[in-house]
Amino acid sequence: MLSLTQNEVMKILLKKKMLLIIVLLLIFVGLFSYGQKYSYDRNIQQFEAESGGIAYDWESLTAQRLSDLEERSSDEFIPEEVRASIDREIQQLTYFIENDINPITPTASKFNVAFVEQGITLFIPLLIVILAADLVSNEFSKKTIKILLTRAVPRWKVLLSKYIALLIMTTVLVFIIGIISTLVAYLFFQEWGFSEPVVTGFSLFEGTLDSDSTILISRFQYTLLIYSLLWFVSIIVASITLLISVIVDNSSSAIGILMASLIGGQFLQFFLSEWELVKYFFVTNLDLTRYLTGSYQPVEGMSLNFSILILSGWAVVSLLISFIVFNRKDVLV
Repeated sequence: MLSLTQNEVMKILLKKKMLLIIVLLLIFVGLFSYGQKYSYDRNIQQFEAESGGIAYDWESLTAQRLSDLEERSSDEFIPEEVRASIDREIQQLTYFIENDINPITPTASKFNVAFVEQGITLFIPLLIVILAADLVSNEFSKKTIKILLTRAVPRWKVLLSKYIALLIMTTVLVFIIGIISTLVAYLFFQEWGFSEPVVTGFSLFEGTLDSDSTILISRFQYTLLIYSLLWFVSIIVASITLLISVIVDNSSSAIGILMASLIGGQFLQFFLSEWELVKYFFVTNLDLTRYLTGSYQPVEGMSLNFSILILSGWAVVSLLISFIVFNRKDVLV
């Protein structure tokens, strides 16, 4: 099994798909970082112009925001869950001021997380599709599967070695995304920002924001949490991609099916959010990171635990079907 897995990893590397993915990441991360930096600079210029030439000062703006929040928190008529949320933000802003941390200026860590949050439903899954769509289908289209199966090993071991290699390369891809997005963003913003505090743990209950379980953690811890969810989503997408690659004998068809599923799922979520079955489609549940803010509930009744359970079910079923089809598939043609 170790030899088979090493062989599959080398196949992926020799196809230079990882190089293509790295190039795409550098291009998009660079463009997004530049765009965010440009927008931030323009906002500062506009602020200074509208304030009559007064220099931009993040401390005064943060202090004003803190004063407004403290005034709202002292209002005895606001609901307790809202007061708890305000108190958390007050705690966060107080930490910023006391430790001379600018919460407004973009940092590498903020961009790192924002890039994952924006790309977890489409862009990053597409990178995984590029990596894995031809994992099995290419063997059939080029007739190399017959050579591979001449080894004295069961078919299930052959497919398992491919899946293990895919898991390894998917994990490597997640690390590459984190490294590239952080380093490139630092070149533009010149700030790491990993020590900043972040409030997370919000949840929606019957349409109401629940802040009882919120916690204050560092930006570094929050980044690890975000990338843990990204890794889980990436494994799910990789498992589903393996199924399509087993069923379809052509790599182009496999990529087309998966791209159509990812893009079509976004349309289903947007136009048919009231349809009960939509929340059981895997694309609808990919955006796990949004649950951490408590502002994400694409379909009524969905939650972080629900989405994790549904995605896990999709992965398990995909793997079962993949092994059944691969073991029975005719490779003599």
